[in-house]
Amino acid sequence: MPIETIRGEPFNIQIDGAADAPVLMLSNSLGTNLHMWDPQIPEWSKQFRVVRYDSRGHGQSTAPDRPYSISELGSDAIAIMDHLGLDKVNWCGLSKGGMVGQWLATHARKRLNRVVLANTASRMGPPELWNGRIRNIRANGMAVIVDATLERWFSQPFRERDRETIAKVSEMLSTTPALGYAGCCAAIRDMDQREGIASVTTPVLVIVGKVDPATPPVAGKLIAETIHGAELVELDAAHLSNLEQPEAFGKAVLDFLNA
Repeated sequence: MPIETIRGEPFNIQIDGAADAPVLMLSNSLGTNLHMWDPQIPEWSKQFRVVRYDSRGHGQSTAPDRPYSISELGSDAIAIMDHLGLDKVNWCGLSKGGMVGQWLATHARKRLNRVVLANTASRMGPPELWNGRIRNIRANGMAVIVDATLERWFSQPFRERDRETIAKVSEMLSTTPALGYAGCCAAIRDMDQREGIASVTTPVLVIVGKVDPATPPVAGKLIAETIHGAELVELDAAHLSNLEQPEAFGKAVLDFLNA
């Protein structure tokens, strides 16, 4: 579908699957866009109306030059649901998208059926790390972080084996608006959901990558331990586990959503 105006701002939204199918909403990681989910769409769209969007600051969506917050990113998701007439959705978010999912499960639980939180954390410090990244990006653009980011996001064997995927993700990173990326870095810097998620009652699946240096397994396990009844799946992957292990990731999500 074309870029939609949501609360006066442009958001790039793509929908796949039957109009009468249950809805699965997807939220991208920091530094990617809605195409990070491309490998999962063919299977997921057989059972779900899959709604994915470029997060604020990413892809073709709005990217104002200011700090954002996790609550603002969550409110964006709710506004998109409202715009599309969606009362309730299933949610799958990875990294930053999982942080938004935690906020929604805490503050808008009536809008959610089931929630997948992949390769994410409830807090990511220290602030100095994020402040340094923000300064670097604002001064030098996205190119300065691409190589180091790819090393964190994918295991070395995968980087050597699947150069096509690495090239696609490199392009996503390179073309992410620098000011939008910086705005989202501020949202992650200021986030602390460790206590809030204890109130979550929505069914939750937490997915971790066994060799993920960005959001290590201990971060995902803490979320699973904090949310009563949450399930945990570990994949042989680094940070972008849906790209490094696309079949296993896709199956884990479908098994959970269809339980």
